[in-house]
Amino acid sequence: MQPKWSNIICKRVLLTGFTLCIVLVTKPSSAIDIYADPEVIMQNGTTGTLRCTFKSNEVVRNDISVTWSFQSSQPDNKFSKAPYVIFYFSNGKGFPGPEEFKDRVHFIGDINKRDVSIQLSPAQFSDNGTFFCDVKNPPDISGTPAKTELRVVLKESLPQSNTAIIVGAVSGALLLLVLIAVAACVIMRVLHNRHEYEGVSSQAPKPRKKVESSLEGSRCTSPSGPLQGPVIYAQLDHSGSKNSFHKMEPVVYADIRKN
Repeated sequence: MQPKWSNIICKRVLLTGFTLCIVLVTKPSSAIDIYADPEVIMQNGTTGTLRCTFKSNEVVRNDISVTWSFQSSQPDNKFSKAPYVIFYFSNGKGFPGPEEFKDRVHFIGDINKRDVSIQLSPAQFSDNGTFFCDVKNPPDISGTPAKTELRVVLKESLPQSNTAIIVGAVSGALLLLVLIAVAACVIMRVLHNRHEYEGVSSQAPKPRKKVESSLEGSRCTSPSGPLQGPVIYAQLDHSGSKNSFHKMEPVVYADIRKN
C-alpha cells in the first residue's frame, strides 16, 4: 500500500507545482508605465504645459503619489547637478517645491483619468533643462520616470512649422478650386458645341430624290447636237421589175419633238 500512496502524493505535488508555475507566469507584472512629451518648446514669459500620463494595472488609490523633478541644462544653475523635486502630489494634495518654482508650477491633471500634467507660468530661460515625471500607484511602484526636454526661447525663435502648414493648405485648396473651375468650363464648352452641331445636323435639308424616267434619261444622256429619230428599215424597189431583188435600206426619220 505504501508504494501506491507515494505515487499519489508525487502526482499531487507535481500537479500543484505545475499550477503555481502557470499562475506566476500568467499573472501581470506589478509595474506602471509613464508617458511624457520628449520635447516641449515654450516662449519666454508665457504659460506652457508639461504633459504626463500613466498606465497602471491597479485601480487608482488615494495613496497614489506624483513627483515632478527638474535638472537644469545650464552649468551655472544650482539645479544642474542633480534632479530636484519641484512639485509633489499625494492623497489629493499638492506640495510645492523650491521658491524658484513654488508660485509658477500648478497641477492641472486628473488622477482618475491617469493624467498628472503640470502648468508652468510664466516660463523663464532658467527653466531650460529636463523635467522628470514619476508616478507610484501601490502596489504598482516599479516604473521608469518619463522625461521632457524643455526649451524656452524668444518669440522670434519659435518654429514656424504651423504657419507654413496653414499657408500650404490654403494655397493647395485655392489651386484645387481653380482646377475644378477650369475643368467645369471646358466640359460646358464641349457640351455646348456638341449641342449646336446636333441642332445644325437635324435642320439640314434632305437631298432630293432622283426620279428617273425614260424620257428624262434620254434627255440627260443625249448629246447636245441635233436629235436623231429612230431608224426604220423599209423595202425599196429600184428596178421597177416584179422579179427584181428587194434591197433593205435604212431610212432615217426625224423625230420631231415639241420644245
